[in-house]
Amino acid sequence: MATPKKRTCAAMNHHNLLARKDEVYRDNRRQIEQFTATTRRAPRTQVITIPVVVHVLYNNDSENLSTQQIQSQIDALNRDYRSKNDAALIPEPFRPANTDTLIQFALAVRDPNGKPTTGVTRKRTSIKEFPYDQFDEEATAKLDKLIKFDEFGHSAWPHDGYLNLWTCSIGGGLLGYAQFPGGPTATDGVVILNTAFGSVGLAAPPFSLGRTAVHEVGHWLNLLHIWGDDGQGCTGSDNIGDTPNQAGSNSGKPKFPHATCQNGPFGDMFMNYMDYVDDDAMFMFTRGQLARMEATLAGPRKAITISRALTPVPSERLDLGVALAGAPPVHALERETGEAVKRWFDGVSWVSLS
Repeated sequence: MATPKKRTCAAMNHHNLLARKDEVYRDNRRQIEQFTATTRRAPRTQVITIPVVVHVLYNNDSENLSTQQIQSQIDALNRDYRSKNDAALIPEPFRPANTDTLIQFALAVRDPNGKPTTGVTRKRTSIKEFPYDQFDEEATAKLDKLIKFDEFGHSAWPHDGYLNLWTCSIGGGLLGYAQFPGGPTATDGVVILNTAFGSVGLAAPPFSLGRTAVHEVGHWLNLLHIWGDDGQGCTGSDNIGDTPNQAGSNSGKPKFPHATCQNGPFGDMFMNYMDYVDDDAMFMFTRGQLARMEATLAGPRKAITISRALTPVPSERLDLGVALAGAPPVHALERETGEAVKRWFDGVSWVSLS
């Protein structure tokens, strides 16, 4: 399968389709935006860990991603959201805006039925490549139907307990897309192309550092594209004050400074995760973006912060009942030679019988 050479994201296509067709979604989004604009919270000092379930859809064995590739994606999310990455490459004028979001991610250990889980589901699908056409207005709805339901894909685990990540082969040059907060619960989550997932295995340059998921999870946490999706108009906004207004998306590896929309002398913050540059050219979230994510975790995604998905399932106690009733008392145990046993293994450790 060919890896796209330019970043593409269908989050806004997905949003626009829902906004046009779903009145409830429109109402939800307006309420969420109002809450975000008016919420002021003290800086958080504790880390929030978000439970993740990865749904691997594969048509052939090579697409059945290894545990190592899946973990490399979780590791990438944690490095970037905690700013434990290549932040030293951020141009000096933008460094004061960079921040550790105190958000991290971990594979779930408890499934929706309260049973132990690895946080990974796997399903062989009859679809070789999930089709996408950026010029088809219904394209993301078609992807949702194929990827996020059990006929060809895998149904989401409850959205209030898990961040659902689906990974599979996708056509049309699409790297991924996410659903903003406020959308249908059955399709909530993030879809990522399997060659842009994590940093080992099938992951291929220029999207082999796991940052497609970093970008899309940003949308899941209610971040907009940094240029405001206004088609080079210089009028759109991501509703964040410390991300400079820019004309449109950047791709590849721009050189600093790159000025548009009269935003000199420092120009576009193209190294922000919410632009479209290559994985090795994006390094940062800003304090303003963190404030927006904070409002999301305090509002529409609050439930996931108290999910039990990361609480290990305790071992079940055995009830041997009558089976042990005839067992000899410990003090009666003797070796075959008749020598009395002085220490007994109680199932955990050796204890003295005297």
